[in-house]
Amino acid sequence: MTELRRLPEGLVNRIAAGEVVERPAAAVKELVENAVDANARQIVITLHDGGKTLISVADDGHGMTAEELPLAVTRHVTSKLQGDDLTEIRWLGFRGEALPAIGAVSRLTVTSREIGADQAWMLEVEGGVSRLVVPAAFGSGTLIKVRDLFFATPARLKFMKTSRAEAMAITDVVNQLAMARPDITFTLKSDDRTRLHYDAAQGELMEARLNRLAEIMGRDFADNAITLETERDDVRLTGYASLPTLNRGNARLQFLFVNGRPVRDKLIFGALRAAYNDLLARDRHPLAALFVDLHPSSVDVNVHPAKAEVRFREPGMVRGLIVGALRHGLNAVGHRASTTVSQAALGAMQREAPGTFFAAPGAPNVSHQKGSGASEVSQGALMPTASPVAINEEIREGDVSDSFPLGAARGQLHDTYIVAQTADGL
Repeated sequence: MTELRRLPEGLVNRIAAGEVVERPAAAVKELVENAVDANARQIVITLHDGGKTLISVADDGHGMTAEELPLAVTRHVTSKLQGDDLTEIRWLGFRGEALPAIGAVSRLTVTSREIGADQAWMLEVEGGVSRLVVPAAFGSGTLIKVRDLFFATPARLKFMKTSRAEAMAITDVVNQLAMARPDITFTLKSDDRTRLHYDAAQGELMEARLNRLAEIMGRDFADNAITLETERDDVRLTGYASLPTLNRGNARLQFLFVNGRPVRDKLIFGALRAAYNDLLARDRHPLAALFVDLHPSSVDVNVHPAKAEVRFREPGMVRGLIVGALRHGLNAVGHRASTTVSQAALGAMQREAPGTFFAAPGAPNVSHQKGSGASEVSQGALMPTASPVAINEEIREGDVSDSFPLGAARGQLHDTYIVAQTADGL
């Protein structure tokens, strides 16, 4: 058996990088989070080859001094923990591992200028080896360039995906961070092409957040989402969730943020499924963006170096709050259908003769289109009602709401679904 020995600092950093910097998207996430923590109001991310040859993140935050640059690339050095209490984490970053880990496996350049300073400074790190801090020409804020990611760990390069796949993963990361902070302008450029640009939203938080979600998740979501805003025992839930008729075949458009941090939590997503359990088929998923805010001591974010998992002190209460808020919101909208489904139902109707809707039993389905983010509605033949309704028959709003609480029957689809007209539409 060989003797115990202390590993060199460079090797320790490369080992740590395996957890912190799993792929280019993880590096972008860490760098953008640092920019957000630096009170940046504009963040520009530039990529080449999906981030494999170049990742550049520029921000207009408070910047760093020449003395702080060497500390920034040293492991477990951070400005975000004023004391030793890990229950008071109020920043996206706090571990002091990102920059040292990235510098250990790439060619890293950090250029920064503190607000009000006369001079900018630059520090280069290659494979974990730092050079001297030198003067540089740069405006206020920080510019970080990561070149040749994983050049120091060739084995990791074998597991890298295509440039397109890595760029898509980075796009997802930037989108999630942009959802959490609608007050920041985000720009993502890839191979000299602008992939994303979100201007800082103005106005009240909920309105600004919905406008940002509309840019990312689609206008259909914004037009067909219920608003969630409730609080219990100092736990506040806000956000938006889609009407049951606006759904997808996967859960990719379900997002969760805890104290502004994008996370993946089985408890919360289980609560989301439970709220829609009686309204959606098992293979359909609603669209949602949920924001949970609570005291830092009530949630543990120090679960994994990637900081994508959290643990709640009272998980049952948080789950109950989410299920209750969603069900209350869904009950409040009643039988309202999404605009995308109403339009699809209208398109499914075929005219047999002037003045009536009619299609013979067993008529073949017509081709259908899939709306963005909407449930795929098979546009089949419209079956006649017992008494066909004239197209030009006008139904006053009062008649529909008073005489037909569930809407006036207008047709039948696939021998199963009744198409009804209410005061709000089909």
